[in-house]
Amino acid sequence: MGQSEILIMESETKPTFSKSTGLPRKRFYRARAHSNPLSDSHFPIPISPAHVDFSLHFPKFVGANNEEVSKKVEFADIGCGFGGLLISLATLFPDTLMIGMELRDKVTEYVKERILALRKTSSGGQYENVSVVRTNSMKYIPNYFEKGQLSKMFFLFPDPHFKEKNHRRRVISVDLLDEYAYVLRAGGIIYTITDVEELGEWMRSCLEKHPMFESLTQDELDSDPVVELLCSATEEGQKVARNGGQTFRAVFRRIAYVS
Repeated sequence: MGQSEILIMESETKPTFSKSTGLPRKRFYRARAHSNPLSDSHFPIPISPAHVDFSLHFPKFVGANNEEVSKKVEFADIGCGFGGLLISLATLFPDTLMIGMELRDKVTEYVKERILALRKTSSGGQYENVSVVRTNSMKYIPNYFEKGQLSKMFFLFPDPHFKEKNHRRRVISVDLLDEYAYVLRAGGIIYTITDVEELGEWMRSCLEKHPMFESLTQDELDSDPVVELLCSATEEGQKVARNGGQTFRAVFRRIAYVS
């Protein structure tokens, strides 16, 4: 009996899974659109990147207790939602490890179940390079990644936090960019997109003000296969497209430090 048949049989006893595809159904994992990133949450927090057991996420690439590591995580999707971008990137960059970081527990559980299901139903070891963790990335990014470890970070359709008093909750700020610059290697890329014009201007302004980032040229954007996924691969982006809405994008490169 094939893996796909086993998964579909399992799904018949799990109402949260589709009988036809074996994948989890979103309606059983719905949660509030956003969470307050400044509130305390109850989940394990590693004290350093060395204390993150990535063998639990990428058993094909990392040995038990990180004893044998053939690859390290290079892409991080911050606030990954239902994982649409990660799933697309997993096959576009099959040799790159990537992880989604999501604060909402039900949404994180959905992405985890989705990845496990795809691993079982796919051939050739697909999706073994992608995983998800529940955490508050605004607080704990340095707890997960070493200096200069990442080559790409994604901030797609983040919570606008419209009220001025809540702007400190925004996931892109000049102060937080210090931390993102720390975990990004020189030449690493930050991708941001939103359908809220004021937030788009805010994120671009923060990146322009920060001395460690420079904007990509139009030619570089046109040649980057990831850029077109910023809308098409995510649930939010697809909704904006269906409604004929606008999006506001800012893509910046982490530059080398010059003393």
